[in-house]
Amino acid sequence: MTSTYDLAADASFARNPGVPLDVEWVGAARANTPAIERRCATLPGRRSVKKDYQAAWLCRAISCIDLTTLSGDDTAGRVARLTAKARQPVRADILEALGMTGLTVGAVCVYHDMIAPAVQGLKGTAIPVAAVSTGFPAGLSPLHLRIAEIEESVKAGAHEIDIVISRRHVLTGNWQALYDEMRAFRDACGHAHVKAILATGELGPLSNVAKASLVCMMAGADFIKTSTGKEPVNATLPVTLVMLRAIRDYYAKTGHVVGYKPAGGISKAKDAINYLALIKEELGDRWLRPDLFRFGASSLLGDIERQLDHRITGAYSAAHRHPMG
Repeated sequence: MTSTYDLAADASFARNPGVPLDVEWVGAARANTPAIERRCATLPGRRSVKKDYQAAWLCRAISCIDLTTLSGDDTAGRVARLTAKARQPVRADILEALGMTGLTVGAVCVYHDMIAPAVQGLKGTAIPVAAVSTGFPAGLSPLHLRIAEIEESVKAGAHEIDIVISRRHVLTGNWQALYDEMRAFRDACGHAHVKAILATGELGPLSNVAKASLVCMMAGADFIKTSTGKEPVNATLPVTLVMLRAIRDYYAKTGHVVGYKPAGGISKAKDAINYLALIKEELGDRWLRPDLFRFGASSLLGDIERQLDHRITGAYSAAHRHPMG
C-alpha cells in the first residue's frame, strides 16, 4: 500500500497543533472487526524476514523502544541501571559485529518521582525522558491535579508526557468532554510532546478505538498510544490496525502527522517485527523512525538482544546473559 505521507518532504515535522472537533467525522468512524482480525491473522505468514534483514529490523525496533519501568518499588538505582541500558541496549561486541555501534533506545519512560535520576542518567545523550502522568493508570484524579501533574513533570525535565484519557468519555460518547480534556493536557505540556494513552482494552468495540483516536488527534495529541500496560488486554494487532488507519485518515484530511505507540504485552522479537511490518504496510517507511513510532516495553529488549546474539554466534544464549541492568 502506498503511504499517504510525502516521503520527499523534510524528514522533520511540526508538532500536531490539532483541529476543531468534528463530531460528524468522529460519528462516521467505523471498524469492520471480522475483516480487521482476518487481516492481522495473516500478517505473520506474509511478513517473514530472515538473517541480516531480520537483524536490521530488530535494530530498528530497539531504536524505537521506550524503555520503561513503572513499578511501585522503583528506586533511583533501578532507574540508573535502566538508563545505562538505554545508552548501551545491546552488548558492545554484538553491536560491533553488526556494524551498529552507537545504537540507543528511543526514550526512557518513568513515573514523575523518577524523572530526576532518569535525566541524570541520560545526561550527554539525545535520549529523551518520558513521564507517565494524569493519574496514571486509571486517570480518575481531579482534572486540576492531573494538569498540575503534567506541569510538574515538564518542570522536572520530562521531554515527553504520556497521559491517560478518561475512558468514561469514550464509553458514553461524550466526544466534546474528551476533546476538551485532551486539549487541556496538550496545553499543559507546553514544549513537551504528548502521547495520549487510550487504554484500548477498556474501550469496548474497535469502533470506539477509532473514534477516540480521532478525537485525541483533533485535540493535539502528538502520539496515540494503546495502553498503560496495566489493563487486562493491552496492545494487539487489530487495535493497532484501527489506530494506524485513524492516523492515516487524520493526515490525509488535515496534513498533520501523528505518531503511534503500542504498549503492554509486547515481549518477543517476532512480535516487534509484526508491528513494524504492519506500520510499513499502512503508513510507509517514514513512520518507522523513533520520532513517529515507539514500543512501550522493557522485556522486549532482552529477547531482541538474544536474537541478535544468535545471529552473530549461531547459538541461542540464556536469557540471564542479557539483563536489563
